[in-house]
Amino acid sequence: MMRLYGTEHTSASLAQRTGSLSQVGGIRLATLEDGAGRGMRVLDFTTGSGLSFTVSVDRAMDISTLSHNGRAIGWQSAAGMRHPALNDADDEDGLGWNRGFTGFLATCGLDHILGPETVPADCYGYPRKATVTHGLHGRISSTPARLTGYGEAWEGDTCTLLAEGVVVQATLFGEVLHLHRRIEADLGGNEIRLNDRVVNAGFSETPHMFMYHINIGYPLLDYKSEFLAPIRAVIHATHAETKLDRQGIGYRTVPEPRVGLSEQVWQHDMGADAAGQVPMALVNDRLKLGVEITTRKDQFPVSLQWQNFRAGDYVLGLEPATHHMPGNRFARERGEMIWLSAGEERCYETRIRLLNGSDDLTAARTRISAIAQQPDTEYPAPTGTYPKLYNAPSNSGKQRT
Repeated sequence: MMRLYGTEHTSASLAQRTGSLSQVGGIRLATLEDGAGRGMRVLDFTTGSGLSFTVSVDRAMDISTLSHNGRAIGWQSAAGMRHPALNDADDEDGLGWNRGFTGFLATCGLDHILGPETVPADCYGYPRKATVTHGLHGRISSTPARLTGYGEAWEGDTCTLLAEGVVVQATLFGEVLHLHRRIEADLGGNEIRLNDRVVNAGFSETPHMFMYHINIGYPLLDYKSEFLAPIRAVIHATHAETKLDRQGIGYRTVPEPRVGLSEQVWQHDMGADAAGQVPMALVNDRLKLGVEITTRKDQFPVSLQWQNFRAGDYVLGLEPATHHMPGNRFARERGEMIWLSAGEERCYETRIRLLNGSDDLTAARTRISAIAQQPDTEYPAPTGTYPKLYNAPSNSGKQRT
């Protein structure tokens, strides 16, 4: 059964009322025809519950827009949706990524995340290449996908909207990594299921790092919106040494936008429920609206929070990640880099759920606080201690630089 417009429907009762499923929901493939995004393929999802979102096929199948009943959830930057051909991630000392950074979900990886770094290239098997330079958050988000399928799938009286594709990050004498992405949403539902599988499709051992940059904007993000998470401790805060807490911005409550603010980034130690799941949410009590992101602790052991509340930017980023905030070299030095052998893969399962109404917000608060009570103070002191991360089975005892 599916619920649409306050009524429970079977596939038969829905068919009796519509000549085409597109009357109430579905997926549409389109191409942008104007501006910096001209030529980009997009998939527009509509579930019929008020949830709608756009998947940018030519931007790693990332989710560019997300809204509920016309209320925006996803953030849009001034850069806008740019065709990947216009972006050079290696430009501007590795910060060219920002020229095309926008949308609700930007995928980071597949062999590097976080800030620009130069690291050893011994795994490349090319004598003339001693080092490799990575730009901010890696290369994958500007890579078009090969769309392998999209449409509606019925199982009994349940209709699933789905899209699948493969995004390839590869180079001669280097990594050959395939991101297999599947995005699902139920007709009548308020949840997106994101299933990713990263495969080393080459024959050389390859480093792997992965992160989701989930970006929430106005009107869900607004004055006094609240961040909910099962935070056991704060590990790191960029403002701890530079006294940016004088900006009057804590980790939990959203301020109004202001001119001249500096970005702040936190790393939290999150608790998980009995199933190993980590839920976190941004809620707006005035709108009775929220979004909840649920990941797995064994897949994303690190949780970052990005605050950029500058006027004209005004965004909160929730960033489940495979590695600690100090980045690539830090992971290598601690023996925590993920090394994928030939044919090896890693899977990531994430749920994005819209919270609509007071009951949903209350349930989310209860669900999250039952795992761990987050700090009451807006400025919890960072521990500065980075827990030892998991290692893939093939990494056992391995130290690589």
